[in-house]
Order: sequence, then structure tokens, then C-alpha cells
Amino acid sequence: MATVRTARTNWDGDLQSGKGTVRFESSGLADADVTWVARSQEANGKTSPEELIAAAHSACFSMALSAALAKAGNPPESLDTKADVTFDPAAGGITGIHLTVHGKIPNLSASEFLDTAESAKANCPVSKALAATTITLQAVLD
Repeated sequence: MATVRTARTNWDGDLQSGKGTVRFESSGLADADVTWVARSQEANGKTSPEELIAAAHSACFSMALSAALAKAGNPPESLDTKADVTFDPAAGGITGIHLTVHGKIPNLSASEFLDTAESAKANCPVSKALAATTITLQAVLD
């Protein structure tokens, strides 16, 4: 069954001095403020499209990796995934995504973990949607 999730942004003003509010309509999560300054310099309590992509990618990758590990008979005790999305306006936008995952998986070798993580990176729906971007991975067993 297909699902649709909806977010909406209301933007006031021009790019440089304007501001926006992201509303998470499907989940009802708290609104998030966005500005160009927060996107291109320091966050200062505001979000950015890149942070929202990082959130989506870290969650999707964690789900894909958890499923792949369980399917192989090695369900994880825990996975902690960080996604770093690099945004460089001078280079034309998003220049790369780096995933770092720490996993606690009994009876699994580091090479098996890395192989499974690489497969999850290639096959998670968000990775596929972001295929035009270079995505790198570091997988560490704890």
C-alpha cells in the first residue's frame, strides 16, 4: 500500500532576508523555521533542507540496514546512524552525503557489517532518490 507524507513551507520575503516555516502536516511534529542565513551559515536554532534530507536519509538507511541484518539472521541490538549532508552554494548546492553508522550486532564480523551496510546504502529508497549525489559510508561495530 502506497503512503503519502506531506510537509508544507510558507516563505515570506526574498531569499537573503526572508524567512520560512516548515510544517510537518502528516506527523504533526513541531513547526521548524528556515532562513537562507541558517542554511548557508550557522543554524542558530533553525533547520534547512539539507538537515531535513539528513534526517530522512539516516532514518531510511537505519531501517534498510536493520531489515537486511535481520533477514541474514543477525538482527541488530542497536544502530546509530548519522548523516552529514554538505551544502556549498558556490559549488551548486549539495556536494555529498556521508553516512556513519555504529552498530551493536552480536556474532557479526566487521567485514560482514560493512558489506551489509553498503548494500543497505545502495538500496534504501532515500539513497536511490539521492543517487545523483555522492554518498559515502563508514560502518563501525561497537
